[in-house]
This record gives sequence, C-alpha cells and structure tokens, in this order.
Amino acid sequence: MQSLLNFLHDESISSPFRAELSNRGGYITFSNSGRRGDTKYFQIGIDSILTTLKDILTNIEVFSRIQDYEEKPWRDNGSIYFSDPVANANSTVQTKPLFSTLSKIIKWANQPTLNNLNTDNRISITPDTLENTITKLNVVADSFAPHSNSKIVKPPLNEPLQIIYYGAPGTGKSFTIDDKTDDENSVRTTFHPDSDYASFVGAYKPTMEYDDIHYVNSDGVVRYTNPDKNREGRVHPGTEKKIVYKYVPQAFLKAYVAAWSNLDTPYFLIIEEINRGNCAQIFGDLFQLLDRNNAGSSSYAIHADEDISQFLSSDNKGFAALSDEQKDAIRAFELHKDNGKTQAVGQNILDGKLLLLPPNLYIWATMNTSDQSLFPIDSAFKRRWNWKYMPIEYNPLDKKTQQPIDWKFQIGDNLYSWGQFLGKINPEIYTLTESSDKQMGYFFAKVDNATGIISEDVFLNKVLFYLWTDVFKDFDVSSELFKNKKANRSFRFTDFFEDSEALGNFIDNLDLNSIEPVNLAMTEDGISRLSVKFPDGTILNTGNMIDIYTRTLERIGLDMVFSVLADRKKGIYPLITKEQIAIENPGSKRRYKKVGDYYLLVGPDTYPYAGIINELSSLLSIDLNAEFE
Repeated sequence: MQSLLNFLHDESISSPFRAELSNRGGYITFSNSGRRGDTKYFQIGIDSILTTLKDILTNIEVFSRIQDYEEKPWRDNGSIYFSDPVANANSTVQTKPLFSTLSKIIKWANQPTLNNLNTDNRISITPDTLENTITKLNVVADSFAPHSNSKIVKPPLNEPLQIIYYGAPGTGKSFTIDDKTDDENSVRTTFHPDSDYASFVGAYKPTMEYDDIHYVNSDGVVRYTNPDKNREGRVHPGTEKKIVYKYVPQAFLKAYVAAWSNLDTPYFLIIEEINRGNCAQIFGDLFQLLDRNNAGSSSYAIHADEDISQFLSSDNKGFAALSDEQKDAIRAFELHKDNGKTQAVGQNILDGKLLLLPPNLYIWATMNTSDQSLFPIDSAFKRRWNWKYMPIEYNPLDKKTQQPIDWKFQIGDNLYSWGQFLGKINPEIYTLTESSDKQMGYFFAKVDNATGIISEDVFLNKVLFYLWTDVFKDFDVSSELFKNKKANRSFRFTDFFEDSEALGNFIDNLDLNSIEPVNLAMTEDGISRLSVKFPDGTILNTGNMIDIYTRTLERIGLDMVFSVLADRKKGIYPLITKEQIAIENPGSKRRYKKVGDYYLLVGPDTYPYAGIINELSSLLSIDLNAEFE
C-alpha cells in the first residue's frame, strides 16, 4: 500500500486543489487556485480530519446523498454537522478544497478499490470506506509527531568528503582512489580542456527512442497504427524509432541521484585530472554546493534550473522511479546548518527545485602536478577541498600483501631495477627543472602482469619519450649521464632509433646493476644454464655461463670472432680486445677474461651471452643455436 505522504503528493500533481502531508507536524496543507489564478494555502490537522470523518459517519444518511460535489449542500451541512472548528470554518469559505482533501484521504485508505475515483468531483461515503479511513488515519496520527519523519543523515565513512590526490605522474593517485571504491558505488569522469557544465552535469541531446506510429485521418482525427500483419504476413509492432530530444544526465547527476537514492550508502564522484579542465566553467553554480557543513551536506542549497528540475522530478533516471521508501527518506531530509537552524528541504529536493549534496556523496579527484599550469585552480575552489600529496616511493610495498614491489625493466636481454633507475633519473630531473613536478613515480610505466617486467618498447616509447619531449625540451641536458660518448654530445631522442647501441650506452651511463638475463632458466640445482648447439650436434651446456660463452667463442675461432666484433662495445668497453682494458668503475661486475691472445668482456650476468652468440651465427653464416634451458 502506498504511503499517505506519497499518495497525497502524486494524487495532487494534476489537481488544482493540492493536499500535502506536512513535513514538520501532523497537518495536511491544501490549496485553492483561486478565481484570479493565485494559489491560496490552508492547513488542517490530522485529528481535525479524523473528527470530521467521524461526524460524516455519524450523519451518513445526510452525506451519502451528496457524494457528487455541489457547493451549497456541502457548505450548509458542513456548518451544521462538522464539530471541529477548523473543518467547520473551511466548509463555508473553502468548501471544495476541503471536500477534495477529504475525498483524497478516503481514496488513499481504500486503495485499490477507489483508484478510479475523481477526488475533485466525487467522494465515496459508505460505512466501509469511512471506517477503513478512520482506522488507517488513526495509525498515522498515533505515529506522527513533529520531526518524527526526519532524521539526521551523517557521512557513512570516516573519510574526507572532498579530496584531491596530487603529485607527480605515476605515484598511485588513481590506484589509491580505486582501492577504496568500487564500480557499484562510484561514477568516474575525466576533465579535459573541452569539458564544460553540460558534459559534467547534463544537457538535452538527440536520442533514438521507440514511439507509436500515428497518422491524421481524413476527418482530421489523429489515429495510432494498430499492430497488424503487413504484406509479408509479419506482425508490425505499431512503433518506430524516432529522434527525440531528451535530457541526458552526465557524471554529476548520475552520482547525485545514486547518493540521494540510498542515504545510508557511500557514493563517489571520481574526477580524474581535475586541473586539466576549467573548473570554474565546469562546476558553474554547483561550486556553492562544495561548501559542506558539519553534518556533511552542502551548507547551502541552490535553485536548480528548469531542465534539471524537470529531469529529477519526472524522469525514471532521476527520482521518478524511486520506491515509496526511498522517496520518504528524501522528503524526511532536513538541512541542519552550523548556526543551529534547520530547514525542511526534502520535498524540494525530491521535486528537483533545490540542489543539495547529501552527506553520503564523496567527491574525490586526482591532479598531476606536472600539468598544473594547464588550468590554474583559484584559491576559493582550493579551500573547499582536502589535499593529499602522493610522494614518490622507490621501494613501494604492495598495499594488500605488504610485500616489496620489485619491478624490472628490460634492455636487450638484460634486466635492471626500475626503482634504481628512478633513483638515478629523478634527482637529475630536479636539478634541471628545480621542481619535483616532472619527476616520475614508481607506477609511471606499466609492467607485464605475468613477469613484472617493463618491456624495452615501453621504456623507450613512454619513459624516454616523456623525458626528452616533456622534461628536457626546455633545458640544456649537459650532465654526463646524458652524454652520447660515441657522438661526443648529449643524447637526442632520435639516437635511440638510429643507433642500435645508443640505448645500451645510455643505460651504461647510469651505471645500473644488471639483475639477470631475460628468460634465464633455473635448473633444479639453482644454477643458470646456457646451452649452445653446434651444426655437428655438439652441445655445450655444462659449467657456468661464462665458461660456456668463452668455450663457444674458442670453438668458433677467436680470430673470426674478433674480425666481426672488433667495433662492438658494451657501453664504452669492447666485447673483445687484444689488449686488456681497465674497468673504471671498481664496483662494476664486469671484467676482462684472457682467452688465448684475446680479452673477452664478461660478467656473471652483465650482458646477453645468448644474443651475442646468435648474432655471430648470423654474421659468420654458421648454424649455431644459443638459448637458456
């Protein structure tokens, strides 16, 4: 059964004699449109109505004869039989509004029997309808007290209602928000330079909808096509798709409606890259709603424009399709201001006349400080938010397992520590730019989920592309770390595509510790094994990798190896030389091993043995196959 509160509201929408249950006491407010078109309002208590219904039941023989409204009989009999002074007075001066209100209440109590009753022109007066009404209205009167249908709604989470997570790119801002929310209770949007109020809140847009097919008959009467068989014998549905203009809600209104629909559940409006849009233009008059009070709702309500008001009140994507219980919860909402005053705004919110952020609507945003100059955020906007700086972590922990996250990146066949790289490159960025805004966070690049490795392609086309085209473009990069020793100048981004050794040489400048060759297989005894197969079927796979590598080169012939690799270097060090070269970095794992008349550059896991052997196979046209078992 529909509640009296909702029933009176819905029943009165199209009636000139409105009747509403008061939000602040056991009274019903009814109205008369007046002869000059001005609306007049009156109130009558529920107890007064109960007394009047009992008077009608006591004198049912009189009133049962005037169930169709006639002003004079109702005015005269009301002044005679209505013992309640308010009802008695209204029966003489506001006869039809009182008649209509009584009829609406009787119709409510006798649902669905009286659903077809026109309450403005007829009233159902029988012992059953009156007794049902008195019984049910007594329940309402017994439970109704001032403020009994209102409650103070508080934020459901101990979290900031409005917060902006800011910091360098890749510091985990979006991840932090995503970790605390889920898709079921959040609406996500991203600001950009073309974002505006309509794309954030909503606007009328052309959409395709099914509509009844109709035509104008020869007599000028509009007729609708009935479903019927066409020439092919198929049944036509009697509808067709047409372009109609309809108000389409965007992120703000979607989150707004969802939050009001369930005030006990937290809802999140998530704004990515909030500073990439013009916030003053995008928020417009919603800016005032961001000022929250101690109870968590907006401190002040604002008047909604006509489009939003109509959408909220009548569209199924607004409040129209809510259950009676949901509507009652919104109607019961009161704005508790910090100055101690209260304002009954629930009905106006439900009708879409007022906009007010409920205390369960959280607005969380991210901001890359590297983009902060795109659209400056003014101080008035800033002070309405909490701010959370996200520092760069070089050895982050997994938020769930609390285990270290140890990402690696790949260059050739070698792996390096991503955290160590950031620890080397970020101080250089700060030295050049005198700002941490352009530094990179640990999550700037994405790893392969299966291996935890950032590929060479991602490293080159995302990390180095960002450094050379965004960070270094306005600065003189003269540090030794960025020097192309081969060309005797600083590296250019194009070097990494024009010179196959450039990327490796750049990594050598950073003096990073190589971790392990890619695809390095571990045997059951824990020893890494390189396997080289020769055309005659000989396989070298015993011993450590350096032994297998040097024995393979000896079997090929060191003179032949030197003839094709004499100019090849790892960083600044030749792969093979006739004279021993001192390794400048005493902490380096690299060293030269004397084999016959030559010195071979080796290390426990410094460079790609298998890659060099396979390259020799190609250069010397011998059928070798080197791989890790």
